[in-house]
Amino acid sequence: MNLHQRNDTLSECDREAIHHIAAVQNFGGLIAADPQGRVVQASANIADLLGLADRPATGTPLAAIIAPEALAALNQAFAGLTGVDTLERRFGLDLSGKGQLFDCAVHVSGGLRVIEFEHHARNDFADHVSMIVPVIAQLEQATSVAALCDTAARLVRQMTGYDRVMVYRFHPDESGEVIAEDRDEALEPFKGLRYPAADIPQQARELFRRNRFRIIADMDSDPVPILPATGPDGAPLDLSMSMLRSHSKMHLAYMRNMGVGASLAIAIVRHDRLWGMISCHHREARLPPYSLRTVAELLSQTFSLMLDRILVAQAEALRERARQLNDRLLLRLAGGVTLADSLPMIEELLRGTIQHDGISLFADGEYRASGEAPSEAEFRAIAPLLASTLGGATHSSTRLADQIPEAAGFAHRAAGALVLPLSRGTRDSLVLWRRPLDRVVTWAGDPTKAAAAPGELLQPRSSFAAWAETVRGHSADWSADECEIAARLRRTLIEVILRMSEDLTRERARAAEQQDLLIAELNHRVRNILGLIRALVAQSQAEALSVPGFAAIIGGRIAALAAAHDNITARNWGPASLMRLIEAELAPYCGADRARVRLVGDDVLVAPEAYTILALVVHELATNSAKYGSLSARAGSVEVTLARTAFGDLSLRWREAGGPPVTAPTRSGFGSTIINRSVPHDLGGEADVRYKLAGVEADFLVPARYLTAPDREARNLPPRPPEPQRIPAPQSAASQPGRVLVVEDSIIIALDTEENLKRLGVGDVQLESSVTGALAAIADSPPDFAIIDFNLGGESSEPIADALRAAGVRFVLATGYAEGAGSFERLGAAAVLRKPYGMTEIERLLADA
Repeated sequence: MNLHQRNDTLSECDREAIHHIAAVQNFGGLIAADPQGRVVQASANIADLLGLADRPATGTPLAAIIAPEALAALNQAFAGLTGVDTLERRFGLDLSGKGQLFDCAVHVSGGLRVIEFEHHARNDFADHVSMIVPVIAQLEQATSVAALCDTAARLVRQMTGYDRVMVYRFHPDESGEVIAEDRDEALEPFKGLRYPAADIPQQARELFRRNRFRIIADMDSDPVPILPATGPDGAPLDLSMSMLRSHSKMHLAYMRNMGVGASLAIAIVRHDRLWGMISCHHREARLPPYSLRTVAELLSQTFSLMLDRILVAQAEALRERARQLNDRLLLRLAGGVTLADSLPMIEELLRGTIQHDGISLFADGEYRASGEAPSEAEFRAIAPLLASTLGGATHSSTRLADQIPEAAGFAHRAAGALVLPLSRGTRDSLVLWRRPLDRVVTWAGDPTKAAAAPGELLQPRSSFAAWAETVRGHSADWSADECEIAARLRRTLIEVILRMSEDLTRERARAAEQQDLLIAELNHRVRNILGLIRALVAQSQAEALSVPGFAAIIGGRIAALAAAHDNITARNWGPASLMRLIEAELAPYCGADRARVRLVGDDVLVAPEAYTILALVVHELATNSAKYGSLSARAGSVEVTLARTAFGDLSLRWREAGGPPVTAPTRSGFGSTIINRSVPHDLGGEADVRYKLAGVEADFLVPARYLTAPDREARNLPPRPPEPQRIPAPQSAASQPGRVLVVEDSIIIALDTEENLKRLGVGDVQLESSVTGALAAIADSPPDFAIIDFNLGGESSEPIADALRAAGVRFVLATGYAEGAGSFERLGAAAVLRKPYGMTEIERLLADA
């Protein structure tokens, strides 16, 4: 329940511009330079840190104070920045060229290039890096949120050495609760205590959402000013993404009141919202090395992934419970019994699923009730207000009288309500009731001290001792799981109201059975794919010399799997053309000169279980040839021969010519392992690779059990056009739509689409995840172009298509379904964007526009 309702007005703390503090902590230095590499602002201590005679004046070139090799590494880091709220790290740089090493972080702020640095932990760096794998392994073992939080608190304290490490979770009213803790035994426990929302101001929450790591090394140290205090625009430097940013005096006083001498906080973000924080306190000053803090930050990111995995698994279990409830309800209501007469049966099914003390059902003018529920007269008095006041969706409240004052007359019997409207514009509804109960909430100090009277200066709380508050007149909270089950129950009851026929009921049962089979098969295949991708990531890391190189290697291998998957699914998960696979893999490397690649022999269809293996093998052969072999030279060529042996097996011969002289590799990487061992290990075939001076030769034998002769339909398939993997250069804004609306309920896909659109030159991209949000965006300002996910979770995007068509806006529909193109055209879509899609597909759509 919302124990302390927040006012709409901002508090004094909420107004404090903590990102414009114009100072840094004294354990590091900061330099802000313009794009030409000239100093604009710098912290007052950089001369001491870098061993300079004087602090560099404004306009001093960076090359005059930073050694060439270090400056080159920093410029490379700036080039690797991928967005506004991103930073790059470089460890162990000799900034001054005097042998003193620093750890650096770079980001861009207001057009200025910001460099922050602190001393490098030379002796401990390797130990810090070695922590990553075992730490992640321990987090992966957690199977519940409680176990995950306990493990995270213990690991962070072991790594960093703080006196106290807490995992702090936010409630819907923005108050927080300590749900896990690892501490020095001499300290009093904080686990279970609640903190009011005002303890973390709104702008601090927003900063944590963007910059998820915050350290205060010494609460008593003096801040180091940034000089000059304001930049060319007359404003202080925006330190939102800074690792050294100094602190608010209000926050320092708050922490000192808690007896904290140093702190470290790591935000836990889920679905782009603050879920909680990992908060570390120490009684004395403490500064873990930057490399160790980076490992702790990686731990928090892994924590977020594991948290999402656990919560998704819980949601899946909840959906299964709701599905079973709904199926049982549909089955028992299919006999023609009126909804009002079915109340005892509905209550029986809900017992043990959603805890309640009473139930009311109002349908077709009839009222039925059971347990602690309002009388018919009391309910009829509030029935017209349920839909108009609460809206047409499922609504939960711990005290209904706060929204509908007429409910106060029976609040002593039924205070909390879970309302399920059953039709629009009528009073029909199902309501679950809960009695009022007295609840004791234990706060860390008196929460009323977190606010100030009008006109008074807010002072930080000085007491954090456990403070008990008794809340009366409210029921127990309705959990998110219970609300989800209620929403599904509502949809089921609405179907009953529509009087589904008995034939339709049987069809739904058959469809549910078919869906279970499909889900089981899909689950099996998806787990296999995820296992394969995880293995690719793990095995490929040794080959990469940089993060971009690692991304390129993984991207290429996953693209090969995706191309193979497309070919298999095009034939309903049946045998697919090997010739088309080889053409698609080699097409990006031969360009307009098709003679560089020669395919000899007859095509053959390969079973799905062997197709993905051959896709990876051909991909690695093509990639190696493009890097080191014949396809790396303009005159080089590749010949691939397919032939059936006397026993029906497939002989695949790979021959390279015209490239640079070939030497056998000195070590066997993961790519070489795929080429040499995949076919024998997975398929029971043979593989022989020879590194001859004139070019690589490879022979593979694929057993006949995986092969099928092409049928007539496969022979008549048009040749697959080459789709080279490339990143197009950004186009001018004039050649692209000015504003694009992206409606997608997956934040990962939405952010990827937004980034691709901006790289293609689109200036304004608006993201929405629901029909309501999209319609509001169109009404406010129609876009020039739109990309719409056809299926937005439980909603259809048809209303969005209608609104765009009425506004004359060109749009495309994105979908993972292979069928239904006719219905998409009916909606007025200019094209269908098949998932998964990337920059190449988006660029083609914009070009067509």
